Amino acid sequence: MKKFHVALGVNNVEASVAEYNQRFDREADLVIPGEYALWRTPSLNISIRKISEGQPGELRHLGWEDPEATEVEVETDCNNIMWEKFTAEQQAIEIENLWPGTGDRTGFNL
Repeated sequence: MKKFHVALGVNNVEASVAEYNQRFDREADLVIPGEYALWRTPSLNISIRKISEGQPGELRHLGWEDPEATEVEVETDCNNIMWEKFTAEQQAIEIENLWPGTGDRTGFNL
């Protein structure tokens, strides 16, 4: 089953994690202090990432976590919104590449 994915830019990861843990009524599945957080619910995959430019709360991209994706696909729609399609494992590999040593916390042995 596909899960909808939302990626937001924030300027305070810790404050965002604290607030979103309450909003989602669950702890983040992965937190990289000061950089990134990920919540994986049964129907939604949402991530936040520290941004250096732009306004907090800006949409970084939308997409689908799709267990049948063969590779990470990136497209831009007619509104200039970036859409990604990926598997949970591909997302874990991307996280590991950006922040080495964190991949094991995503549930995959990378």
